[in-house]
Amino acid sequence: MASEIKESDWKLFRQLLPVALERFCERVLAEVQAAVRDRSEGSHDRYLKLFDLVRERDKTIGRLFNDPRRSNALILLVNIKQQGLLTAEEFARFSPETRERVENIEDVRAPNSQ
Repeated sequence: MASEIKESDWKLFRQLLPVALERFCERVLAEVQAAVRDRSEGSHDRYLKLFDLVRERDKTIGRLFNDPRRSNALILLVNIKQQGLLTAEEFARFSPETRERVENIEDVRAPNSQ
């Protein structure tokens, strides 16, 4: 199938997926801590902001990590990369073909791509 990535890239993707998930969760927990510590607003307002933050990050985590299959790994990889959850060294470990496909998708998604 054209949308599937090579087997070696699929194995690497599955290896890096928990690493990216851990980074994402660390980021969200830092955001939660900052929201809770922010005393510029009342407790109820902070609670509402925290609730919205967690709800939005839950949507994002689903978009990044739910249902990892070889057939959708390329799109998940693009999403994870765009969130800054992979280092340049980690991304460089993918095959040139996969890196090029990811970069092409990023170019299409870029706001100034037209």
